[in-house]
Amino acid sequence: MILASGAAHAIVNTILKSGQDKMSSRALIDGASALMVLPAVFVLPLPHGAWGWLAGSWATHLVYLVCLIKAFEQADMTVAYPIARGVAPGLAATFAVAAFGEPISPAVVAGIALVCAGVLAVGLGRHVPRQGLGWAVATGVCIAVYTVIDAQGVRAAPSAPSYIAWVFVSLGGGIGVLFALWRGPAFLKTVHDQWRPGLAAGALSIVTYGLALWAYRLGDTPRLAALRETSILFATVLAVVVLKERLTHSRAMGIAAIAAGAATLLASR
Repeated sequence: MILASGAAHAIVNTILKSGQDKMSSRALIDGASALMVLPAVFVLPLPHGAWGWLAGSWATHLVYLVCLIKAFEQADMTVAYPIARGVAPGLAATFAVAAFGEPISPAVVAGIALVCAGVLAVGLGRHVPRQGLGWAVATGVCIAVYTVIDAQGVRAAPSAPSYIAWVFVSLGGGIGVLFALWRGPAFLKTVHDQWRPGLAAGALSIVTYGLALWAYRLGDTPRLAALRETSILFATVLAVVVLKERLTHSRAMGIAAIAAGAATLLASR
């Protein structure tokens, strides 16, 4: 589930990066996903016990999306995306273990270290814009925070689907609408020009984060959060093939480290 989540996540971010107006594109993607899952909230149980986690997730995702948009505006995807995803697993593992006492083994620590090092190697280089680097790191911190929050929330809810549905409705109906109003006429132009990829990305958003949340209900956050960063393997291929960005030797070495870390995490217990 978490590996499939990573693959879908890479496609969503490639679509977002390829759009001219990143904030309007994000509003379109989140709004589309909210509309797709909206019927489910009328048949699923309410996420009693998880409302506080949902509120925390909403606030953190708002900051995260602003940072992500800014990072994509100021740096290549092969720079911003790996840095953001590279700092997240170690922080998420630290938060989950320190705050909630989640288990972690030496093998998982080794796997997380390999994944983080590999992801950062993919993104770091001699030509990293300072502002882009700052926004990417801030994005990674937000990813770590909302990962831990949502892992606790999906476990507190009566079922995984109920929490997943309300996450998408609250994000799309709240943040998506906020971004759309912020951009005004520019959002309408984005809808006219990019509604097809926007709908596709909205559907894939449900797949990627829905699978991740369901996995967090079943397993430990430190291990799964790091495994999800295998998305960078798919993202790098898409960035090179679709966005025509350059693949350097250091980034290729980073991919090898990520693969080794993922293998370690998959073999760990």
